[in-house]
Amino acid sequence: MKISIIIPCFNESKTIEVILKKISDLKSTHNFEIIVVDDNSTDGTRNILQNECKEFYTKLLLNEKNFGKGYSVRKGIEISTGNILLIQDADLEYDPKDYDKILSSIINGKADVVYGSRFSGSDERKIHFFWHTLANKLLTFFCNLKTNLNLSDMECGFKAFKSEVIKEINLEEDRFGFEPEVTIKLARKKVSFYEVGINYYGRSYEEGKKIGIKDALRALYVILVR
Repeated sequence: MKISIIIPCFNESKTIEVILKKISDLKSTHNFEIIVVDDNSTDGTRNILQNECKEFYTKLLLNEKNFGKGYSVRKGIEISTGNILLIQDADLEYDPKDYDKILSSIINGKADVVYGSRFSGSDERKIHFFWHTLANKLLTFFCNLKTNLNLSDMECGFKAFKSEVIKEINLEEDRFGFEPEVTIKLARKKVSFYEVGINYYGRSYEEGKKIGIKDALRALYVILVR
């Protein structure tokens, strides 16, 4: 079974090589297709990918301008050839050692979609900022109202999908609105959702965290209108 790992990346020069090496260390136990989508980075990330990391990925897409995470994930989905698609952020907040947790329910035929959860059952997690956690919980609550799901962490960026399930929906959100959009559209398909606790090592805005209040408002808008 082939697993396509899609890595949207923007200005992650400090972490991109590290995360790719972590994924490479797991290759002996999985058949990976690693797709990196650079979203027009300006901090040297693109140079690192093209010159220092060629051995660690299968395909590299270079966006001609900064479109956003949702756009980059969408482009990765379009060229993927795996049976399962897994989204891995280019920072170090999510640990590839949790891949077996994320993938096992799909591989065993139980789930069509698996979401990681930063709020339940993980071995360890870095304590979140209060307001960021509150925003995540509120967005998850409203998304659950919309979908009649009972997710604990809809906004978590660590997600896996059966390829045929994710490819049959029309995704349109270019930025962080991707998270509620994909949840709502898959829920309408009545697919089987699972959720597993994951390790989480959240970073501060000084360390490069990008999601902000505008993204939270956009996510709420997506929940209301999609």
